[in-house]
Amino acid sequence: MDITGAILIGSTDRTAGTTFDAVNPATGAALTPSFAEAGPADVADACALAADAFTVFSDLAPEQRAQFLEAVAEQIAAIGDVLIERAMAESGLPRARLEGERGRTIGQLKLFASVVRQGDWVDATIDPALPDRAPLPRPDLRRRNIAVGPVAVFGASNFPLAFSVAGGDTAAAFAAGCPVVVKGHPAHPGTGELVARAVRAAVAAQGLPEGVFSYLPGTTNDLGGALVADPRIKAVGFTGSRGGGLALVRIAAARAEPIPVYAEMSSINPVVLFPGAAASRGAALGTAFIQSLTMGAGQFCTNPGLVVAVEGPELDAFIEAAKAALAVSPAQQMLTPGIHGSYCHGVDALAAHPAVDVLARGLVGEGQGQAQGALFATTVEKFLADAALGHEVFGSSSILVRARDMAEVTTLLEGLEGQLTATILFDEADEALVAPIIPILARKAGRILANGWPTGVEVAHAMVHGGPFPATSDGRTTSVGTLAIDRFLRPVCYQGLPDSLLPAAIQSANPWKLARRMDGTIERG
Repeated sequence: MDITGAILIGSTDRTAGTTFDAVNPATGAALTPSFAEAGPADVADACALAADAFTVFSDLAPEQRAQFLEAVAEQIAAIGDVLIERAMAESGLPRARLEGERGRTIGQLKLFASVVRQGDWVDATIDPALPDRAPLPRPDLRRRNIAVGPVAVFGASNFPLAFSVAGGDTAAAFAAGCPVVVKGHPAHPGTGELVARAVRAAVAAQGLPEGVFSYLPGTTNDLGGALVADPRIKAVGFTGSRGGGLALVRIAAARAEPIPVYAEMSSINPVVLFPGAAASRGAALGTAFIQSLTMGAGQFCTNPGLVVAVEGPELDAFIEAAKAALAVSPAQQMLTPGIHGSYCHGVDALAAHPAVDVLARGLVGEGQGQAQGALFATTVEKFLADAALGHEVFGSSSILVRARDMAEVTTLLEGLEGQLTATILFDEADEALVAPIIPILARKAGRILANGWPTGVEVAHAMVHGGPFPATSDGRTTSVGTLAIDRFLRPVCYQGLPDSLLPAAIQSANPWKLARRMDGTIERG
């Protein structure tokens, strides 16, 4: 499969007068070919095709849509090693990481196929007519979920596969029955094009309308803004910075028809270290903390950017082990020059902050764009006095906050913004201290971890990868796991329609063999 640098509008390839290049972040060298910059006309045409495809695609029977998701997975697998090699060149990520990410991308497409087949997402609900009910009869009421319409998806910088062209947002939208228009991330356009061609091949192989999928490469904010502003787009999936996410939220809210933006944006993912755990295994936890912090140069949205613990001798072993582990931690390649520059700016600002002490730094990198790990320390009082200390520094940087007692720990947690994750490290002896903390963390985060590390998100039915603002723009949702399909569905009630005019999902014969709630009781198809 060749990379041509084209814009993919349905089944058509387009060029443009303005182009941009992918850059190898490790060398700064431009990669070939150059890529066309999509513009307003491309956005309009892609969205028009998506709107035209919507009725057919959204009305597919579950088996047909499941087969399409599986076909996308098969086409991505068929790209072979060229996909991994291109992603390595564009991201600086190692082969093993990208092979694992490809497996996750394929796996989540297949997982959504199984969800579509099962049919619970339809939430088919029937309240039969009660013509003899007094004092008033009840009409026949039937409800199902339907797709919201075409969805705009923004590729993420830190996951060129699993959160990009055919990543979780796209998989969930397809599963719901929504055509997708992807705004590719400019850091890995070759990777994006390869995957986009695989998706397009699956659309054609399944005989679906070409507008089910389009791919718009480009570097400008105007491109993303035009996509969100197009009246045919009905929802947005985004993973990136707080500034970028909020800009899209403002555009979506200012439309004549406002639409939801499901933006994953910012999180420092607090870790609470309890005294018993610190006393019994502080050194081991300190080493494990640095391993989590520096994994992938810290370029994970669940990176542990804050640790809070009660001051005392129990904490010393944790601190010394963390300092020792970070001091020998190699600098690692960051994804783009821009991300590296932002990381260095954030770390330098913390190092110069009068309320912050530098505990340890990692090894200095010898190559271009490499991140040197950083660990800082402060107190609860100083941390809460400056909101900037609670802002995310995207990369392998974290702040250890010393508390005088558990009351101060509670005060700090109550003052935090919304988070993707919160982690508690404790022993059995700590459980009385842990119990009152859990409800606080449930208000602050979408996922609470016990005696683990947040850098790792399982694609599963129970997973929540979301959280209160600013972790996400809508804390009621998740961008990972099968619950993500709900973002792109809405309920419709059908009252008094004859069976011959009802959608298959709620016809009396139940041709799709769905589980349905009949007059309040679940019945399996």
